Amino acid sequence: MSLKILDTCVNCDVCEPACPNKAISLGEQFYVIDPALCTECVGHHDEPQCMVVCPVECIIIDPEHIESHDQLDLKYRQLMAMEPAA
Repeated sequence: MSLKILDTCVNCDVCEPACPNKAISLGEQFYVIDPALCTECVGHHDEPQCMVVCPVECIIIDPEHIESHDQLDLKYRQLMAMEPAA
C-alpha cells in the first residue's frame, strides 16, 4: 500500500526529509507521495516515518495503491538495487 497525503496538509515540511525513499515532494498545493517510490518505510523502519512526524495526521493508506507487505519489501529491494553505490 502506498500512502497518500490529504488536502488537509499544512505544508509544514516535516514529512519530506523523513522519507527514506524520497517518495515525498511538494505538489502544486501540498505535499504528495509517489506510489512508485513509497514502501511505507518497509526495509527502513517499523512504521511509516511520514505518518509518525505529521502534526496534522493527514497521511493515510492510499486505497488506489494497495500492496502487501511482501510487495512493499520487493519494491524496497528493487529501489535499493537502483541506488548508486556510495
